[in-house]
Amino acid sequence: MTTSKQEKLTAALTNVLSDKVGSLHQHFDEVTIVIRFKDAKSAFELLRDDETLAFDTLMDLCGVDYSTYGDESSLAGDPKGKRFAVVYHLLSVKLNQRLRVKVFSEDNEMPVVDTVTDIWPTANWFEREAFDLYGIIFIGHVDLRRLLTDYGFIGNPFRKDFPVTGNVEMRYDEEQKRVIYQPVSIEPREITPHVIREENYGRN
Repeated sequence: MTTSKQEKLTAALTNVLSDKVGSLHQHFDEVTIVIRFKDAKSAFELLRDDETLAFDTLMDLCGVDYSTYGDESSLAGDPKGKRFAVVYHLLSVKLNQRLRVKVFSEDNEMPVVDTVTDIWPTANWFEREAFDLYGIIFIGHVDLRRLLTDYGFIGNPFRKDFPVTGNVEMRYDEEQKRVIYQPVSIEPREITPHVIREENYGRN
């Protein structure tokens, strides 16, 4: 996206969304905005319906866990102290422009945002994936259930505090002739690489 096109999009976003935008910045030739949680639904409808924006296509949607970012997230205009966010990648086919949108959940313990499946139906599986991997609940989603992990899976594997070994093991039991769950048998360990250097490495 050229600079002039970015400037035009930025002006349109500021004009149409007004105070619904918490922050706006440009990185890597793409405009990113953070929409206030309470205004997310109405803002997305404007992004789709306003003729100067016309974002008719949702290209992607994903969850993000900012728990280990500390104060660094605020440097990019992101709300300080908010752990979970949903990131939307929008495309306007008509105007040939793209936009990245972030919405941060207000609750770090039980992250919740509104569904956008009624605005962009393609959000269906994307939201189910974010629910499965991050535990983000999408209010209004008519079929919110796990998509990638097993129904008996415990936890959300893309959260930063999820154990690397997982919480349980799943295997097929020959005697019972079925899949069973059992405690994790792998002991957590730190792997330190074995470095081999030449005999005279670093010497004159």
